Parts: sequence; C-alpha cells; structure tokens
Amino acid sequence: MAEITTVEVPTPRDTRATRDGVVGAALDALDGRTIWHINTTAVGGGVAELLRSAMSRHAEAGMRARWLVMNGDQEFFGITKQLHHLFHGSPGHGRPLGEGEFAAYERTTREAAATALTHMNPGDLVLLHDPQTLGMAPALRRAGMRVAWRSHIGTSFPGPEVTAAWTFLGPFLKEPLRCVFSLPDYVPPGLEPQRVAIIAPAIDDVSDKCRPMEDAEARGVLATVGLLGSPGPTNLGEGVAAYAGRRVTVWQDEPVPPGAPTVLQLARWDPLKDMAGTLTSFIRHIDPATRAHLILAGPDPADVADDPENMAVFDAVLRDRAALPADVRRRVHLVGLGLADDTAELRANALIVNALQRYATVVVQKSLEEGFGLAVAEAMWKGRPLVASAVGGIRAQVTHGVTGLLVDDPTDLAAFGRQVGRLLGDEALRDRLGRAAQDHCAPRYLAEREFRDHASLYLDLCGAPTAVGR
Repeated sequence: MAEITTVEVPTPRDTRATRDGVVGAALDALDGRTIWHINTTAVGGGVAELLRSAMSRHAEAGMRARWLVMNGDQEFFGITKQLHHLFHGSPGHGRPLGEGEFAAYERTTREAAATALTHMNPGDLVLLHDPQTLGMAPALRRAGMRVAWRSHIGTSFPGPEVTAAWTFLGPFLKEPLRCVFSLPDYVPPGLEPQRVAIIAPAIDDVSDKCRPMEDAEARGVLATVGLLGSPGPTNLGEGVAAYAGRRVTVWQDEPVPPGAPTVLQLARWDPLKDMAGTLTSFIRHIDPATRAHLILAGPDPADVADDPENMAVFDAVLRDRAALPADVRRRVHLVGLGLADDTAELRANALIVNALQRYATVVVQKSLEEGFGLAVAEAMWKGRPLVASAVGGIRAQVTHGVTGLLVDDPTDLAAFGRQVGRLLGDEALRDRLGRAAQDHCAPRYLAEREFRDHASLYLDLCGAPTAVGR
C-alpha cells in the first residue's frame, strides 16, 4: 500500500503574506476549505523547497493549507524518473514504458489517493505536483475534490520523448480542473486553454537560503564546513557546526586558499544537471593561471529517495575527481549536504547553500535540460555573475549579456569554459551582470508573487465547474 505522510512546517513571522486583493478574495471563496499540496519528497529538490515556503505564507495569510508526501517503491520511482527524462526530451534508459509500467504507476497512485482521502473532506482543493502524483487525480475527483496538477518540468523543444510521456499520462491528464505549467512552452498540444494556468516557480527571499548574509558570515560558515582554510566567526549561532560535523561531507585535498576565485555549481546529482560535464569543462578549458577552484555541491544522494539515479551520478563524478592529477585535483572540491526533517538541520543546510552562492566568484548551471532553474534564480537574487546553458526555463530567466552569460549548446565544453574564464577575468563585467540579475529577479521570481498566483488559482478552482474531465 502506497503511504502518505504529513509534513509539518513551522510558520515564521516575517513571510510578508497579506490578505488584500486576490488573497482576500481567495480566502472568501475558500470559506474554510483546506488546500492540500501533494508531492513525493519533503526534503531535497526544488519542489520541496517551494512547498516549505508556500506553506508558511498560506498559514500567515489565514489559509488552511496542508502538505502531504506520497511514497512509492523502487519500481514506481524508476518509472517516474523515466518520465522525468522524457519530459526533458531525454531518452533516459531508452526502453518504452509499456502496459506493465502503466499498471504499476496506476496502482501506486490509486493507493496513495485512497490514503490521502482519509485526511480530506469533499470540496477541498488539491494541488498535485509533477508526474509522480498525477495518477491520483481520478480517485480524488470522484471523491469530490477540486483538483489541479502542477508540472514543474518540461522542454521548449518537444520531440518524440515528450510525446511518449504525454501518451503515458494521457488517461490521467483529463481529470484535473486546472493544469499549471512553469512556461507556456511546456503545455501539451490539445489541452483546453481554459484549463491551463502559468505560474513560474519562485524563491523565498526571507528564508535562510536567500536572506542577506555579510561576507564575514559566509566565510565563517564555509570555514566551519571545512571548505575554506581561513578563520571565520566561531559562534555562528545557527547550529552550522553541529550539522556540518554530522551531515556534511567534503571531498578535497586541501581547503580553498584565501583569496582564490571559486566557480560553483549547486545541483542535484542528476544526469541532466551534468555535474560531470562541468568538471570536465573546468579542468580542460579554465586556465590554471586564474587560480580558480571548482566547487560541485549537492544533496547527499543517499537522502533523495525519489531519485534512484543520484548515487550513480555522484559516484561517477567522485571517480572522475579521484583520477585527476594531484595539481588539478586540489582545485576541485565536492560537497555533499545531508538532508533531514529536523528544523535546525534544515536551517543549517540552507545557510551553507546561501554562503556557497554568496562566496562564489562565478555561479554556473550547465544543465542539459532545465524546467526552471531555482538555483539560477537564487544566484540572480544574490547578485552573482552567472554562466548557464540556454535550455528550458533558463532561457526565459536569463538574458545573455545583460543578466548573465548563456551557452547555446550545453554539450560544448570549450564554449562553456570560455564564458566562465571571461567572467573570472573581468570584475567589471561580473559586477554589471550581477546587479542587473538582481534587479531582474526581484519582481519576477520571489515567493510573494508566486503566493498571489496560487491565490488566483484557488479562486479559479473554487468557481470552476466540477464536470471538467468527467
């Protein structure tokens, strides 16, 4: 039986959520209904971060919102990981998803829906996140829930892989009253326009991951983790030292020397994030004379239960680093950040990510595909100069030469290295791009805007005719 667990999120007092305008109208329309958000992990990955922020804002505004996590077995997550690849235009393992996979997906999501319904009342609103949960929609609709589905992934250049993914999920796609996408490019052909909503993801500017952080604090956090050899504040007051001692692993020959420039990629150990390609581009095409060090940081792959490929990707990168000549290897640092439900450890994890991004001389995102780059938005908000692949949502987020530098072909390692080297050698360009990126990000990609978009969706769902999809 597929399990459902409830995620409890403490409500901070400074989320800035308000009850005016569309939020007030949504509160009136909800009239006490509960809003249920359902995904497949409470920690690790962008959706979990979005929901942690969203739950706080919902509570601050007076909305009854709850977060449920559905769990599946290894077969289920293997199927949904293949769907993830297909939606990004990648062949994944290359084998078609057939009747057996469909039956396993349908069974797991149907069982999850049955368990979720024990928490709900007819008329409640349910927002399902990503392909893993879409199969829950039929049972939830039959029980009287007002269901929307939000897909956070996609590609701007759909081909046969994307078609195969929509074919697999087609029987379930007719059920939600509304289908929400990050970009118009990700909407499948034939979906009725009145059922489509566009909501770009966002970052939480008042969270520990994105709050302001002075240079001295960032250096102190990274020295505590062991990445920097220079001394930092000994009393950080945030539990970073305790968390780092238990849950953070750094693979390096020696710490980053004081004053050395750093290039950072922060991402899950997913094939489409291409951490291995970033490493290869750095060692082949970044002049050692820059004295730059590369930091590849991501969640501990053992902690990401809904992504079975993480460990294999991480192990491959670890082997690649170990095989480097000693003089090159000392400039490459890998960081694994353990994940936990514990509030203190989650805060410490977020502060380390914040410090990594603020300390970096250049932030990179060399994804092969990217539905929407949350790490890109975080770097932009922090005013960091950015080099990224011109794929998926990143193409909508970054304007080449204005708010960052883009590489048209993410497999062109030499071109990627040239752009990183260009930024490392031009402080004025770094400053100009960083300032423009922050100005661009502020009105578009912060959580208060996303919360108001959610409120508009709830208002729409409350008035939507319930016969859609029946």
